[in-house]
This record gives sequence, C-alpha cells and structure tokens, in this order.
Amino acid sequence: MSDDRNASGRAPKRGEEVDVLIIGAGPSGSVAAKHLSAAGLSVVTLEQGNYPDRDKFPGRRPEWELVSQRQWHPNPNVRDMPRDYPVDTSESDINPLMFAGVGGSATIYAGHWTPFLPSDFRVRTLDGIADDWPFTYEDLLPYLEQIEWEVGVSGMPGNPAYPPKKAYPTPALPIGKVGRKAAEGLDKLGWHWWPGTNAMPSQPHNGLNACVRRGTCMTGCPEGAKSTTDITYWPAAIKNGAKLVTGARVRQIEVDDRGLATGAVYIDQNGREHRQRAKTVIVCANGIGTPRLLLLSASSRFPDGLANSSGMVGKRLMMHPFSAVLGIYDEDLESWRGPFGQTVSSYEFYETDEKRGFMRGAKWGAMPGGGPLGATSFVGTKVFAGPTAKVGDMWGNNLHEMVDRRFGRSLVWGIIGEDLPEDSNRVVLDPTMTDTDGIPAPKLLYKVSQNSHDMLKFHVARCLEAVQAAGAIETAVVHQMRDTGWHLLGTCLMGDNPKTSVVNQWGQTHDVPNLYIFDGSTFPTSAGLNPTATIMSVALRQTTRMLAERRNQKAA
Repeated sequence: MSDDRNASGRAPKRGEEVDVLIIGAGPSGSVAAKHLSAAGLSVVTLEQGNYPDRDKFPGRRPEWELVSQRQWHPNPNVRDMPRDYPVDTSESDINPLMFAGVGGSATIYAGHWTPFLPSDFRVRTLDGIADDWPFTYEDLLPYLEQIEWEVGVSGMPGNPAYPPKKAYPTPALPIGKVGRKAAEGLDKLGWHWWPGTNAMPSQPHNGLNACVRRGTCMTGCPEGAKSTTDITYWPAAIKNGAKLVTGARVRQIEVDDRGLATGAVYIDQNGREHRQRAKTVIVCANGIGTPRLLLLSASSRFPDGLANSSGMVGKRLMMHPFSAVLGIYDEDLESWRGPFGQTVSSYEFYETDEKRGFMRGAKWGAMPGGGPLGATSFVGTKVFAGPTAKVGDMWGNNLHEMVDRRFGRSLVWGIIGEDLPEDSNRVVLDPTMTDTDGIPAPKLLYKVSQNSHDMLKFHVARCLEAVQAAGAIETAVVHQMRDTGWHLLGTCLMGDNPKTSVVNQWGQTHDVPNLYIFDGSTFPTSAGLNPTATIMSVALRQTTRMLAERRNQKAA
C-alpha cells in the first residue's frame, strides 16, 4: 500500500529509480525524508507497518487498560500483530519493545524528551570505559534545537543539569500533584529535580494539539497531542514529493559488482515481491531491525553481512536496564492524570562516582500511577512487571481495599540506567524462527551486567529515600524488569576506524559508500536517558551533511 497524498511535489512512480531510499519511517527515517525531499531530492521510504489511525487508539475508551495488556502491548512477541516480526528472546534478560508503523516505536512511547548530556559523548575520556563519540554535545546542539521546534517540545528552560540552550517552543506541562509530591521528597533531601520536558506541546504546535493530560500516552495519543512523526514530519514530506510505501517488509539490500547499494527488495502485504532502485540507501530500522537487515543482505562480496568487514554488525546491543519504585500516599494525587511522560526528572546521581562501586549513572523520571487496573499491579500498563501484591490481595474485598488505597494516590519513579557496551550482547539471525514472509527472525543474546545490577540497586535505595521523605505510607520496588527494552542501541557502531566500526560520524558505512545508517544502532554509548531526542538530532546532522556533500556522493 502506498500513501501518495501529494500536494505539490511529484511522488516517484513504482519502480522508478530515486535519489534516496529510506528503510523505516520511524523518528530518524522521518527526519531524513522530510529534509531530503524539501531539498528537491526524490525520496521513497519503505515502512513495514501502516499509517496510524488515531480513531483506533484506545486511550479514550473504557477498556483502555485491558487492551494495553495484549493488542497494544509494546512487546511484539505478545502483541503478535500481522506487521510485527518475532524476536527470539530465549537467551536475553530483557525483552525488546517496539512498534511497526509510520512514526515507529514513538507511537507507543511515553514522550520523555531527554537529550544526551555533554558527558555522554566523552565516556572514554572521562571514565576510561566504552568509547567517545566522534563528535561532541556542542557539535550536535544546533540540530537538537532545530529538532525541538519541529517536534513541539514542552519544557521549562534553565535546567542546571544541561548547558544553556534555546528555550522550548511551548511552556512546560503542569507537573500536577504527582510532580509536586515527587519534588517534595527531593527538596527535603536537597537533591536535583526539574519539571519534565516532554515531546507533547502545552499549546498547539506544528499540527499537534495541546496535551489534555489524558495519561494514556503509551497506546497512541487519540488527541493528536503526543509528538509522533506521522503528524509532525510526514505531511510535509509527502507535500514535498516524498513517497511513503507502507506494508513493505524489506528482506534484502542489493549491491552491484562495484559494491555499491542499488536499492532493496521488499514484500508487500499481499506477499508480492518488489524491487525499489535507488542511488543512495539509508537504513533506519532500529537497533534490532538494522543489523538484522544487514546480516540478511550477505552476499559473495559481503559474506559476513553487508557493511560488516569490521565484524561489528549486531554487536554491542544496549537496552537500558530499568527499575521502578512505587510510592503510595495518604492523599489524593490525581495520579490517573497525564501526561504519562515525566512530570519531573532528577539527574542527582547521573555522573560517575567510583565510590558507589559502579560506573556511570541513571536518570529518574516521576510518572503517574495509572488507572484503576494499575492499582492491582505496579502501574497501569504491562511495561512494568506483574503484580507486586500478594495473591490474596487480588481477590474479593482485599482487591477493592487495594484499589481504594492505591488508586489516584501513587507515583512511580522510573530509573533508566546507562547500559555499557559489550561485544557479547548481540543480535544474530535465528536459525529456525522466521516472520510471516519466511524471512529469518532476529535472536538476541543479551545479559544484564553486574555494573547494571549494582547501579540499579543503588538508585532504588535512593529512590526509596525520596518517596519516604515525601511521606509515603507504602512502597514497592520492581528491580530490573524484563519488559523494558524500549531503547535499542549500539549494534552498528559509529567510529572513525573502519576496522572497529560500521559507520563514520555521518552515518556512512565504511564498506559501502552510498549506504547509510541514521538510527540509534550507531550509538557508541547509551547514556542513562531516553534516546529519541538524540536519535532525531543526529539524523538531522547527518542529513544536513548528506545534502552539503551530495555532489561528491558515490552512487549506484
């Protein structure tokens, strides 16, 4: 199925060779499609999922919490929809969470907007571990500031955790009673906090409506307020003449006898095979889908996988370790109210302090407790592992008492710990499992490190101090949850040395000069932060460079 809602530019015809083929219409692919098409290049984007239908998002319906347990579960192995592909997680400590569709996994993200800090680009220099990025925070800053205006971020300027930067396009959302209660505990301890910065505007902006704080962000926003690229990028890209082909599952990137990419082979929703030719190919299929596609594209010229002379394709998978602390209070916090993004955040323990017994740190984000179903488990979605109460508390009068005690009176601190890169954490092709088109599925080999376990235990202990300082009457902890692999990073390493990395700082693969990767799979480190802001900013920096150098680009 194609989406050719073209108002001015001419969309390419089927089979026509184009200047740029983009694989994946998530955050990074959308940035590239909009800006490349605006510069007059012919662009086709292949997306295995479909265009979101806001009327199907369940957030305004009474069964919202129930359908979030299956039809809208973030784990594709649980959701098991036709456009999902299975992932073998039998040897992984964390399940990957992602969504196939225009806008990518941002369709079901919470909208936390947390750009990486300056230290995140210099981990080797500062802490003697992992790798430095081939560019700095300061290099990225102008692109971050532009992306924030395109995305429609809401926030309060002046957060002392970051260097000075331009103000956000819309004011911060109200932190509400949950945010005030979270801040109360931090204030008593003298710890850092700041109103949450979120990818949802407090005023209409760039096609987005103002957030109404419904709090159902993670099953798609029925209000059209959470910033996703199907709203903020694709209408402009299509108007520019970019062509968006949905329901297109790519099975191979093709190369010619010179070793240049010539396009891709994909299968449509009716099982028919097509070939899209292109002078340049950009892969934006996330930290699992991108290495999977490169490994699937092995050939006699590239026997170990496309662009994999370094052997790094699929290695260094990073999925942020995550724990959460629940605080229950003897007062109404209206904790069913959104946004489900962070009401306040804290960077108090973000940087390395070797006296703690581990390297690097974590960001805390305070979130509401969710709806009435959430009162019987940890919170209102299955992002968090199952019930923390005893089985006997889940039946009869005990259940009603628990809901009365917890509903509307809880807050959750989510702890995102930095995941250090390890070669042993990998994405490989599964020897037996396939998707519905018979294409080999990815398999994850991933173990949570001792550094991550130690980090999370420290942060959980500090979080408990914070919720108790604010007067919590009940607490609960879920340590290192399994269904938390939202952030799929690091499997196509960015670096200057072709022998030890897959792409250079501009996303160009060392082995195939007209093949690029613009997604988070190229990240050398994961930071302790939600990565979408940095993914989109890096994609814009790389797209701008591609346009500046297009006359020098080798092409098929």
